[in-house]
This record gives sequence, structure tokens and C-alpha cells, in this order.
Amino acid sequence: MPDLKLPRLVLGGRAIEYSGDIEIGSTVERTSALESVEKKNGNSGPVAVVRFRHELRCLKKPTSAIIESQTYLLLSGPANVERDDIKRVVDDRNRKTLVPDETLLFQYSALGFNSHKIHIDRNYAREVEGFPDLVVNGGLTGLLLTEFLRTELGQIPIRIKTKHVAPLFCRRPMTLAANRDGSAWRLRAFNELGSVAVEMEATVQ
Repeated sequence: MPDLKLPRLVLGGRAIEYSGDIEIGSTVERTSALESVEKKNGNSGPVAVVRFRHELRCLKKPTSAIIESQTYLLLSGPANVERDDIKRVVDDRNRKTLVPDETLLFQYSALGFNSHKIHIDRNYAREVEGFPDLVVNGGLTGLLLTEFLRTELGQIPIRIKTKHVAPLFCRRPMTLAANRDGSAWRLRAFNELGSVAVEMEATVQ
């Protein structure tokens, strides 16, 4: 990540393509590259949009098994947390509600060696970043949506794309919802007020 003197980092979105299997015991090569840095002026000051590309390839195979693109936003000030008190109804046919807690956030952060304090230090999240509580990892929400699609709806994704619209917070209910749209699935994660936090489009086998 380049040092652009922008202290705050949020996940904007990611796209993942599964092109092949990685067998247990395989030797795997990972390649990561910074694709682009775009500087902008936002409502709260300077913003940079940074894009990365990661590939995982079994050394015995010529092509990558997994290709992931990540988009991050680097901000000069606290992230804007918009809230309203209007309770909306989630009308998607397939849905599930869960409550992420401190243990889940810690376990996911530890799994990915993610030491960002907004996920594990409540005082830092509140007093420094200005959030009301610990922030649910964007990757964790994406994983929960993917597993909802895979294990409960019986669909095997080969390509997914997520857009992170707003943060979700620890100990507040989130609802995972999905609807089929032709050959694809459209999934969303809603906060406790029924506002969309994450959008996902999935192409399945």
C-alpha cells in the first residue's frame, strides 16, 4: 500500500474469479500487484482509490486458480457513517439474520493477519475513527454472503463481485438476503435498520 499520507482505510469492493481447483498438498504461488492509484477530492477532503490484483496458481498448472481484485479507499478524515431511524423491510425471498460479535471479528482478523484496530479495539474504533462500535470486516461480510449462497442455497460460485456501501457494526443484527436474477444471484447484507451495507453479484456453476 503506498504511503499517501491518508491515514484511514476502508474497503470499497472486490471481485473474485474461481478458475480452477487447488488440491491439498499443492505448491501454490501467489502474485500481488498494485494496479492503480487514483487521487480525488471528496466531501471530507482528499481521497485515493487504490486497486490491487492477486493471483493464486498451482505451480504444476499454467493458469491461475483464483484471481482477486481489491479496491480500497484511503481517506483523510473519519469515514462517513450515515444512519437513519427508519426501519425498512427486507423482502428478499431467501434471508438469514445473524449477530456478529467480538469473537467472530477477532477470529476472522487473526485468520487473515489483519491488525486494523477498527475490528479489534473498541476504544480506538470509537474515539479515534468515530465509529459507534467495532467495525465488521468487509471481507468477513463477503465470506458470510458467499457461504450463505454455497451452504444454504446450494449454489457454487465461480465469480463474485462485491460493493461495500456502508459499515456494519459488532453486536448489531445483520441480515443476509439473496434473489436469483436470471443466471446470476444478487445478494445483499443489511444493517439492523434494513439499509444496504454490502451488495454482491454472483455467477454460479
